[in-house]
Amino acid sequence: MDDPRIGDEDLLAAARAGDRAAFERLYERHAPRMKSIAANLLSSASDAEDAVQESFLKVYRGAEGFRSQARLGTWIYRILLRTCYDALRRRRRRPDTAASPSLPDDPVALRAAEPDHQLRLELEDAVSRLPERARTVFLLSAVEGFVHREIGEVLGIPEATSRTLLFEARRELQRLLWKEDRV
Repeated sequence: MDDPRIGDEDLLAAARAGDRAAFERLYERHAPRMKSIAANLLSSASDAEDAVQESFLKVYRGAEGFRSQARLGTWIYRILLRTCYDALRRRRRRPDTAASPSLPDDPVALRAAEPDHQLRLELEDAVSRLPERARTVFLLSAVEGFVHREIGEVLGIPEATSRTLLFEARRELQRLLWKEDRV
């Protein structure tokens, strides 16, 4: 059971001291949101799983070097985004092996998505066409609920830049969806 009174930094300190359960609690605390971010960026549930696993392996290996200059959560999400970007770059170099968007594994989720299936597909396609930084800011803000301060910390950009990128992403999505609607 995860005790919310125990902070991420305390869990990392315990993990550094050899407490496996502490590292597992850290994983349980962040993995669901990380999987959602990765799935949105990579358009594949299995690739998202791989990215989260790889990210936590990097967190485990780099735990000794973490110096608390940023919040631990910020550091973890930054590692995840870099891992996702690396996966996207690998995919671009080998486009013939690129994974197609995967369907949800849960049949209930699939049935729930059927009525708006076409709209969802158009939106996913439009989001995938956004420039990488704008897409990331849009997903972190609109989908994951990060505030601009958090986005700025994770991406290493000023809060104002996060706001600008979100504005540009929304404007481009409107343009893409309006264009698609009129064609």
